[in-house]
Amino acid sequence: MMQALEKAKKSIATDYTWQRARQLTVSGARALPGAAAEYVTDKFPIIGWLPRYRPRWLVNDVIAGLTIGLMLIPQGLSYARIATVPVQYGLLSCWFPPMLYALMGTTKDLSTGPTSLISLLTAETIESLQGGGWSAQEIASAVAMMMGIYGLVIGLLKLGFLLDFISLPVLSGFISAVAITIILNQMDSLLGEPDVRDGTANQIHDVFQQLPRANGYACAVGFTGILLLAALDRAGRRWGKRNKVVWFLSITRAFITLVIFTGVGYAVNKSRGSPDRFLFDVTQVSSAGGRGIQHPRVPDAGLLSRVAARSVAVFVGSAVEHTAIARSFGVRNGYIVDQSQELTYYGATNVVNSFFHAHGVGGAMSRTAVNSACNVRSPLSGFVAAAVVLVSIYELLGTLYWVPKATLAAIIITACWPLISPPSVFYRYWRASLADFVSSMIAFWVSLFVSTSVGIASAVGFNIVYVLLRQVFARVATIPDPPRSELAAALDESRDYPSSVPADTRVFRLTDSLFFPNSYRAKTAIMDTIKTRHAPALGSAENPEAGKRNWSVSREKHVAKLRRREGIAETAVLPPIRVIVIDFQRANHVDTTACVHLETMLSEIRAYGGSGVSIRFSGMSEYVRRRFERAGWTLVGGGSDDAETCAGRQQEGLVVRTYRNALSAVNGSRQEQAPTQAESEGDEKGGAAVARHVEEVDP
Repeated sequence: MMQALEKAKKSIATDYTWQRARQLTVSGARALPGAAAEYVTDKFPIIGWLPRYRPRWLVNDVIAGLTIGLMLIPQGLSYARIATVPVQYGLLSCWFPPMLYALMGTTKDLSTGPTSLISLLTAETIESLQGGGWSAQEIASAVAMMMGIYGLVIGLLKLGFLLDFISLPVLSGFISAVAITIILNQMDSLLGEPDVRDGTANQIHDVFQQLPRANGYACAVGFTGILLLAALDRAGRRWGKRNKVVWFLSITRAFITLVIFTGVGYAVNKSRGSPDRFLFDVTQVSSAGGRGIQHPRVPDAGLLSRVAARSVAVFVGSAVEHTAIARSFGVRNGYIVDQSQELTYYGATNVVNSFFHAHGVGGAMSRTAVNSACNVRSPLSGFVAAAVVLVSIYELLGTLYWVPKATLAAIIITACWPLISPPSVFYRYWRASLADFVSSMIAFWVSLFVSTSVGIASAVGFNIVYVLLRQVFARVATIPDPPRSELAAALDESRDYPSSVPADTRVFRLTDSLFFPNSYRAKTAIMDTIKTRHAPALGSAENPEAGKRNWSVSREKHVAKLRRREGIAETAVLPPIRVIVIDFQRANHVDTTACVHLETMLSEIRAYGGSGVSIRFSGMSEYVRRRFERAGWTLVGGGSDDAETCAGRQQEGLVVRTYRNALSAVNGSRQEQAPTQAESEGDEKGGAAVARHVEEVDP
C-alpha cells in the first residue's frame, strides 16, 4: 500500500500536466484581483479617455450629436415600418443606445440604433409568430432580448473572433438581398397598392399587376420625396465640401423631407375627418397611453423560448455588420476597435432596449459615415443625439400622426439602395475565387427568394464545407528519414530563416494559407509585432510628438501591455521600422478577404511607420501571384533576379523571389541615410545571415 502511494506521489510530482495546472492555478489566484478590476474597467472605456477629453472638442460633439439625432427621427419611424411594429416604437429604440455607447463604445464614429437589416429580419420573425397571442412589439422586444444575450455571451467571454468566419463575399450577397427585399416591401406604400402579398416573387407579380389601380396622390408624394432626397444627396456630393450649408442640407435630407411632407399630409387630410377619406395613407402614430417612455417590462419567458432559434440569424447578420462598420472606421481614422467589447455593448444595449418594447439595434453605416464627416471627437455626441430623440418622443407624437406612408417608403428606399452591391463586385469575386463567388450567390439568391436566415446559414455552411475540403485535399510534404544526404541537409539549411536581421527590419513568415478565417488575425499579429518592437514615425497618431492626441487610449494601453509582456521598458529607445519582408512560401492559397485585409494592413503600416516604409513579399507561388492579380493587384517588373513592383488598387509594395533580393531591398532603403554604428553592426550581421539564403523560394 505504501509503495503504491509513493509511486502515485512520485508520478504526480513528475507529471508535467499536473505541474502546469498547479502553476496556472497559483498564478491565476495571485492575478485574479488585479485582472478582475482591469476586466471591469475595460468594459467601460470612458474611464480611460474621459480624463483626457479636451473642452474644445465639445463643439464638434454637439454638432455631430444634433445631426445624428435629426437623422434618427425619420430613420426610427421608417425602420419600425420595416419591422412591422407601430412606428412610435421605432423612436423608443433610438434614445438609449447612443447614451450607453458613450460609456461602453470603443470607437468615436459609430452610430447605433435601428437598422434596415435588423428590422427586416425582425419582421420575418414577427410574421412567423403572429397569431400566438403576442403583439408585434412584444415579439420584436423578445428578439432584441435574445440578440442581447448572444452578444453578451460572446463579448464577455472575448469570443469576437468567431465572427471572422463570416466571409466578405457572403456578407455582400446577404446584405444586397436584404436591401432588395426591403425595397420590395415598401412598394405597396410608395404606390398606394394595399393588396400586395408577401414573398419576393409574389411582390414583383402583384406590384406590376396592380399598377393600373395605384393611388396617384401616394405616387406623387412618394416619387417627389425620392427626387428630393436624391437631389439633396447629389448636391452634397458635388458641392458639400465647399459649402457648409449645402453639406448640412444634404446630411439632414431625410429630416427635411419628413418635415415637408408631414406638413403636406396635415394640410390636405386634416379637414377630411375619417382616415378612410384621406387622399393618401398616413402613419397615424398613436399617442394612446400618454406620451413618453413606457414603464420597463421583461419580455415573456415563453415568447423568449419561441424566438431563441429564430434570433440567431438576426444576431449573426447584425453583429457582423456592427463590428465590420466599427473596424472600417477605426482603420480610416486611426484607432483600435475591440470586437469583443463592441459585442458586449451590443448585447447590453439590446437587453435594456427590450424592456421598453423596442426592437433590436446595431451599428448603421449611413449614420456612422455622417458622424465621422461631422468630425466628431468622442462618443459623448451620443448624449446629444439621445436628447433630440427624447424631445421628439415627448413632444412630437401628435405631429408624427400625419407623416405619409409614401414618404417613409421613399426614405427607406433611398437609404437601402446604396447597400446593394453592384455587379462589378460579384464579378471581382468570380475572377478572384470561384468559391467566394458561389458563396456570395448562395447568400444572395437564397436570402432573396427563400428567407434571410436560410440564406446566410446556407452560405456559411457552404464555406465550412469548402474549408474542410481544402484541409482534406491539402498537399503533404515528404520528409526524408535520416541518415540524410549532405545535399539535402545543405538545401534545408539554406531555406531556413537567417539567425539575425537588421534592427530596423522585420521578417514575417506565413505558416498557412491566408483566407477569411485567419487573415484578420494574421494582419493583427503582424501589426502588433511592429508596434511592439518598433517606434512610430513622427506625425503618426501613436507618436505624442505629432502635436495632437487621439481621444481613444485603447491603442496605447494595448501596445504598452504587449511591450510589458516582451520585457520592453517604457523608457526603451526602439528602432524605427524601415523594411518589412512577408514570406508567402507556406501560403499556398489566398482569397478575396485576405486581399482586402492585406490592403488595409499596408495602409496601417505606412500610417504607423511613415510613407517611406518598404514592404517586400517573398516566396509567392505562381498560384498566389495569379490570385493577387485576379483580385485587382497589378504586378509589374523585370527579370527573375529583380524586384518586381506589386501595386494594389491603393497600395504599393515589392515582390521578391529570393532572400538575396530581400537583402538588396534592405540595403537600398538605407542608401539615403547615414547609419549609426549600431545599425552598421546590425547590417553586417544581418547581411551575412541573409546572404546565405540565395536559393529561390519561387522556382
